[in-house]
Amino acid sequence: MPKTLSKSSGGTLAPWLGVALIVILFDQLSKIAVSKVFAYAQPYELTPFFNLFLVFNRGAAFSFLATAGGWQRWGFTALGVVAALVIGYLLKRHGAQRLFCTALALILGGALGNVIDRLMYGHVIDFLDFHVRAWHWPAFNLADSAITIGAALLVFDELRRVRGSR
Repeated sequence: MPKTLSKSSGGTLAPWLGVALIVILFDQLSKIAVSKVFAYAQPYELTPFFNLFLVFNRGAAFSFLATAGGWQRWGFTALGVVAALVIGYLLKRHGAQRLFCTALALILGGALGNVIDRLMYGHVIDFLDFHVRAWHWPAFNLADSAITIGAALLVFDELRRVRGSR
């Protein structure tokens, strides 16, 4: 007898893993292209507020702990793997919740994109540089963008859920 999926019951992982795989693919291809075309730490101005700027980040977001003794490579790799496992569990359990799972899949793809960098190079490749005059936002990459968009969607989904339960 077929099992009916409710809004909160599990579903298939395939579509969500597909979204994560697309994020990983675009992230890794962009990092390879930028690494081959641009010189390290040489900005290439595209607009008055945006450069392509190849840099390596050994830390976490905003280069947090980048100058630590080297343990951060494995610490952040382990954290990314644990996050991926937890997200996989949540995707399986809540597969029918489209917005929630889209958010988690974006975070999963971004986390694994950066884990791949840490395992292959010992650092994360960043290259998107937004700035206003001399003030620069820390450089980031497509994986970071996917994580940020996923986190924003999680907040939006929760606010929507809370409003709907009133």
